[in-house]
Amino acid sequence: MALTLRTPPGRARHPKAHTRKLTCRHLTEYAHLLPALATIALLAAPVAPGDVSTSGKVTPADAASAVLVLACAVRLLRNRRRLLSPAAAAVLGAPLVGFAVATVTSPDPGASATGFVRYAQVFVLVPAALVLLLRDRRDFAVVAGAVVALALVQGGIGVWQYATGTGASYQGEDVRAVGTFGPSDIMGMATVVAYGVVIAAGYALAPGRRAVRTGAAVCAALLLVPLTVSFSRGTWIATALALAVTALLAGWRQAVRVLAALAACAVLLVGGVGVGSQMITQRLASITQVTDAPDQSVTDRYTLWSAALSMWREHPAAGVGLKRFPDERDSHASLALDSGSDTAGAGQTFTREPLLSPHNMYLLALSEQGLIGCGLLAGSWAALLAAGGARLHRARRAARRPLLPAPRTAAAPGAAGRLRARGAVAPGLAAVGLLLWQAVDFLYADIGGPSTPLTAVLLGLTAWWALNSTDEPAR
Repeated sequence: MALTLRTPPGRARHPKAHTRKLTCRHLTEYAHLLPALATIALLAAPVAPGDVSTSGKVTPADAASAVLVLACAVRLLRNRRRLLSPAAAAVLGAPLVGFAVATVTSPDPGASATGFVRYAQVFVLVPAALVLLLRDRRDFAVVAGAVVALALVQGGIGVWQYATGTGASYQGEDVRAVGTFGPSDIMGMATVVAYGVVIAAGYALAPGRRAVRTGAAVCAALLLVPLTVSFSRGTWIATALALAVTALLAGWRQAVRVLAALAACAVLLVGGVGVGSQMITQRLASITQVTDAPDQSVTDRYTLWSAALSMWREHPAAGVGLKRFPDERDSHASLALDSGSDTAGAGQTFTREPLLSPHNMYLLALSEQGLIGCGLLAGSWAALLAAGGARLHRARRAARRPLLPAPRTAAAPGAAGRLRARGAVAPGLAAVGLLLWQAVDFLYADIGGPSTPLTAVLLGLTAWWALNSTDEPAR
């Protein structure tokens, strides 16, 4: 609460009085975002690996996301605000039907009930809470900036791990950057860093203040280093496609600049400064060898995909039930499947980590939820992408609209309207880029691990952009 002291007539106000008032006001202005910021910040804390033979570990970030949902509910009750619009409720709530059907029809409803809670948290409750809590694009920028800050922290730790040989084991050397997530969540750091790259690229490509665009471009360039030494092929592919589409959405001139910058960064990283040039080159080459000469990890993935499809063929409508893939895996997988993956390094001893999912979100949903659940879940994402792309198109068209001369007494409204439209492009590019990245990455990954709460937060950011019809919602 801002406290203002009245100054007696003829007495000068203390020069720091205005500063104290502004500081207090700024602290309270974004207080409603604290649970979301806490969820992001807690992802920087190391998480004990625990028992790798089981899933469903609850992390501090998971607890913070639960507080986020509770805080949103309390805020709605206290302020008596209107809930989601019917369209937003339909888009965000539709997957709940598929989750419920898969839980009720499961042979083990108890185990599937925990899966229902997890899926509802990641894909419905946390995104809906952010849609209701975010007021305007400044709130969006605060949360998105926190994600970029987390990516810089995790990326810095990952680069240090690579440089000092204290990362996760890769080809017999402890050089794989994993941040604080450890080898048990091998793609955690890569996912966080990729989120930061896409957000920073969106703000760098959008019209706006030069300082913001320059800072965002620098952040995106810095984050490419830890993304490279994460050795995550799926993350590389998803990031490259998301950046290319984001650049095209920003304009063809921007696309040319981005492609030139990415090419220069690739040459500098791999050839110029020798950032693991041989390992990175081999890893890049392996992307084109996934069908001709796949390595064991690719073979395991193909086998798991085949097992997921086999489960779906036996239960096409409702699937085998949430959290039931590990129980059904061995009866549907071929002998080519390895018993688990080897994890070591980054402060952890050698461990055989079981393969508990097909590492493909679409096939995981198809096998556990059938056509009903998978269709509703993918349909919700498709609706968000279509709505977000349409809103971005409107924002870009408004930003390009010529500003006609206006009378001196009425000059401000037109100028302010165009400035608002230009400022709305940055969150639009970031949101659409994030959803594109997630849609591609889900071809190679699924939910699970300590980084999962961040996926829920990012889906909330994209849902806010897609489901709000105005650029400046009322406070």
